This record gives sequence, C-alpha cells and structure tokens, in this order.
Amino acid sequence: MSGPAFDLAVVGAGICGLAHALAAVRRGLSVVVIDRDARANGASVRNFGFVTVTGQERGTTWRRAMRSRDVWAEIAGPAGIAVEHRGLAVVARRAEARAVLEAFLRTEMGEGCDLLDAAEAAVRLPVLSGEPIAAVLWSPHELRVESRTAIPKLAAFLADHHGVVFRRGTAVVGVAPPVVETSTGTVTAERVVVCPGDDLISLYPDRLAAYELTRCKLHMLRVAPPTPDFRLPAAVMSDLGLVRYLGYAVLPEAAALKARLSAEQPDALANGVHLIAVQSADGSLVVGDSHHYDATPDPFAPQAVDDIILDELKAVLAIPAPVVTERWTGTYASAADRTMLVDAPHPRVRLVVITSGTGASTSFAIAEEVVDDLFGAVAPATTEIAS
Repeated sequence: MSGPAFDLAVVGAGICGLAHALAAVRRGLSVVVIDRDARANGASVRNFGFVTVTGQERGTTWRRAMRSRDVWAEIAGPAGIAVEHRGLAVVARRAEARAVLEAFLRTEMGEGCDLLDAAEAAVRLPVLSGEPIAAVLWSPHELRVESRTAIPKLAAFLADHHGVVFRRGTAVVGVAPPVVETSTGTVTAERVVVCPGDDLISLYPDRLAAYELTRCKLHMLRVAPPTPDFRLPAAVMSDLGLVRYLGYAVLPEAAALKARLSAEQPDALANGVHLIAVQSADGSLVVGDSHHYDATPDPFAPQAVDDIILDELKAVLAIPAPVVTERWTGTYASAADRTMLVDAPHPRVRLVVITSGTGASTSFAIAEEVVDDLFGAVAPATTEIAS
C-alpha cells in the first residue's frame, strides 16, 4: 500500500467536522472530509447561527466560545459569509433576573458588557415590547451568521481556497488508520477525526455508550418582520435563558429567579423553552427554542410548544401578532454532565461530540485543541481526552 493520501480524514461535514478541517489546513495539512449526506442537513444548519459567548459555562467553555467567535470573525469575509448582526441583549423582565445579571457582571465574563436601565434599553433596543423591564444586559461579544448558508459557504471556502477534498454521499463503515473504509471505497489518511453529531451508533457505539448520551429535539421558527423597518441591533434573550445557560444558571442568584419562573411560567420550564431571537438579511427573525430529550426523538412539533416560544417573544419584542413563515425541528447529542467530549479509541483517531448544542459557538476552538493533540503539538490543559 502506498503512503496515506491525506494527513487527516474528517468524518462528518457539520460545523464540528468543518472546524477540524479548517484547523488542519491552517497548519498546512492535507484533508479529506467524508459525509453520508449530499449537503449539510443536520443540527449545523437547523439553528440560529448565533455564536454565543455571554452565558456559556464559566471557564473552559467560555474561553472556547471567545476563541471560536474570533475564528468566525477571521474567516467570514474570506469565505463570503455575512455577519448579520453582532452583540447580545438579555432582557430581564423581573427583579430576580436583574440580580442574576448583576452577579454575572461581577465575574470575569462580564468584562465589556453593560447593564442598561429601562430608559437606556429603550434607546439601544427600540423594538422592545413596551412591557416593564428590570434591566438589559448588553454584550458586544457575539456575532450571528445565517447557518443554512454559512455552513455550505465554509465548506466551499475550504475546498476552493485550501484544497480540502469532500466525499459526499459516502458512509464510513470502518476506521483503522491509515485505512478508512467507506461505502464508495477506501480512503487512506494518517489520522482521523470522527464528528458524528447525534449519530451515536454508526461508529464507535461502545465508546459513545460509556458517556450515557441521549438526543435533544428543539423547535425553531421563522417569523416575518412586523414592519419593513423592524431591526434588531443584536440577538435577544430573556429571563428564561438565565436558568438554562450555565454561565448564569449556576450563580447563587439564579435560584430565586428559577423559583419565580417555576410559579409563573411552569410550561416554559417543562418544555425547556428559552428565548433567542436573531434577524436575517431579509428582515425575518429566527426564533426559538425548546428542549425535549429522548434516545429517538419523535419527529412531531406540537403547536403548544411553539405558542410558548411565541408568547415569550411577544412579551419581549414589539411583535404583538407574530406571523410564522417557517417551522422546523433539529436534534443534537446531549449529555447531562458535559458540554463536549473528545475520546481516543485509537492513538491516531479522535471521536469528537459537542453535547450541549454549542457547536457553532465552540467548535473552532475545540478543533484547534484536537488537531494540536493529534499531530504532536502540546495540547492545552483544557482539552478533555479519554482513552
């Protein structure tokens, strides 16, 4: 057998796989990406395209989000990916939510953020609903891309400008470097990264089973702009996000907010609903989402769950009668005890799964750590490797 044709084979062409391809080519390595679908079709294109920094779990995850945000900013222009808007406004509707935001600002993660009172918020975010608010946290750290176009553009950029070879419509059935067996023939590669998304059984099912993973289903909506001049200057979140995002939710002050939400919005908590609203170039809003967990999530999207999401949207933004133009669901791998995992089933193979729905926000940083580890660089102390 001749030497490996590629330095790295990446299995999976979602954001996690593409991030590993980018990290590798930036180090001068040759890369092939293998994916069973003809085009991006999974969680990477079924989300907000919102690169979330503020609110990520304190420490490693937050630092990875900051680094990944920087990489998005570096590649967006060269890849032809538009940054639709920047920043985040967390609208606190209750005094308990304001207390959480004040505590957050006392941490290192609050650097660069501002807490606005109602009058200041009305100036910075004039599309607020008019309902009383306690405060708005304004963060400059985030950016937002249109995920359903950004992922294909990133793949095209990797192919056209960096020589990455894509083998689509191809299933990987076995990995034993330098041999990668696929449904369309053998690929040779010195090292392999497997990014299976929420496919937990096709490759290394025994390794994945040890992490007790499940899958999470979420509801997503596209809402027509209520007026032609309706503009969001930043992504918008609300109180419900403060008890889901760990950067806020683990703060002691979050307990009082959760107690109040349990009394006032129990259906939202029961369905894992929190509000994120972002805007697209055509003025429409991408709005969500919810969280339901199962090994095999059903494909159905009850209107009642959408109504909970839309009720929160109406309470925060001046959209009294949202017109939904598109609905979809997405699924991703989920774990109760971690935001991601990197497993080493073979010295030259890494199995990488984002288990918290934060692929767009953290994959670029994770990929840099994994590629450094695989190709002999000193891995950062934050990299989690199981063997």
